Amino acid sequence: MKIKLTFLGGAQSVTGSRYLVEANRAKFLVDCGLYQERQHLDRNWAPLTFSPKNLDAILLTHAHLDHCGLVPKLVREGFDNPIYCTPATAEIAEITLMDAARLQVEDVEFKKKRHDREGRRGPYPETPLYTPDDAKSSVPLFSPRAYNKTFAISEGIEATFHDAGHILGSAMIQVRIGEGQEGRTIIFPGDIGRWEKPILNDPTLFEEADYVLVESTYGDRVLPSPEESANEFADVINATVESKGNVVIPSFALERTQEVLYYLNKLLIENRIPHIMVFVDSPMAVSVTDVFEKHPESFDKDMLRLVDHGKSPFHFQGLHLVRTIDESKAINHIAGTIIIIAGSGMCTGGRIKHHLVANISRQESTILFVGYQADGTLGRRIVDGADEVRILGQYYPVKAKVAQINGFSAHADQNQLLRWLYGFKKPPRRLFITHGEANAAERFASLVGDKNGWNIAIPSYREEISLDWAFC
Repeated sequence: MKIKLTFLGGAQSVTGSRYLVEANRAKFLVDCGLYQERQHLDRNWAPLTFSPKNLDAILLTHAHLDHCGLVPKLVREGFDNPIYCTPATAEIAEITLMDAARLQVEDVEFKKKRHDREGRRGPYPETPLYTPDDAKSSVPLFSPRAYNKTFAISEGIEATFHDAGHILGSAMIQVRIGEGQEGRTIIFPGDIGRWEKPILNDPTLFEEADYVLVESTYGDRVLPSPEESANEFADVINATVESKGNVVIPSFALERTQEVLYYLNKLLIENRIPHIMVFVDSPMAVSVTDVFEKHPESFDKDMLRLVDHGKSPFHFQGLHLVRTIDESKAINHIAGTIIIIAGSGMCTGGRIKHHLVANISRQESTILFVGYQADGTLGRRIVDGADEVRILGQYYPVKAKVAQINGFSAHADQNQLLRWLYGFKKPPRRLFITHGEANAAERFASLVGDKNGWNIAIPSYREEISLDWAFC
């Protein structure tokens, strides 16, 4: 018996997670994500190396677009089998995929008009990767499975979801191929969360597995503690209030926005910041927040205590949840300091671009990044200190203060990735370092190898690796 593992994404890159598993005459994907790094966007359009019609299943670790955002494309091209995920992931993925499809259609229309005006054509097809109808066709295929309940993918292949502690509904997927001593176990942890992270439970630890994948997004660094991050957050807000500017926070609608609200609520309860208006300008973020409130079983003790005492971070005084375009436009006419939280987190689309246009050239305002900025994105260029950036087809000088708080990340840092790996009582037969820029992956692989002497590989894009018994 042979197992073939093909790395179609998340290999020496931070987005586009997609792993093809072939075994027992079955074929399935673990994750089906979009690439978001500018230098890899062409991979979203590249012809697939397999026929979606021949896939037995797709298993999703969570609902971030870099893990689920290519699903509608596969459905449009003939995939018609179960998409396994947790119940919360199914609910959130419907929201994120519909929003992504809408934005792609709008983005194509906007670029067509701009390119016609400029007399040129862009590097990618001027058609959306998929449409809202494609996304809608994906929804009936979702087949939710609870945590810690084993289910069959096909004959001789089983899977179990375990809490990843990354975002609401996120899962580490334990795949078992074969039976008894002849069986092999592979762990696909997706994105590993952080211990002591607000709102959600801690990540699951495992004692053994034959093969393990591990992300390396922050495999080359240690992030600030939650308390340090809260202090930084308060300092940025107070300094911007004193300057009479706005705090503009590019934030992912899923998890990051809810965590930012958690800390704002905490700072307000402790009277560490002024009681100013806070706008969440993202219909998707508002919808995702509604899903959070439906799944208190995923909350940690501190979050449950806040909810029980009527101090939920999703309902504090001064919080405005913006849904309509007219409400969004009105925000930039408000006098005095306000906090604007809008998507997307890397400034690659969404309403954040309009708020950047209104604030990025104001010296008194602050653009505050609260998450990882992939190479090639607008957010990365701003963080890296660009003097001028192009937004919505025009160039703007960067005069606003630029700040970044990495401690809000939902990804485990170097120490916590090691903590997760050290949960294994013995080394796996092979460890695959994925989901990280090449330098971060190499540094983390070197660290793990030096400390443990594990058999480690850093797969490349589209690399095929045989996990057959002879190899073992």
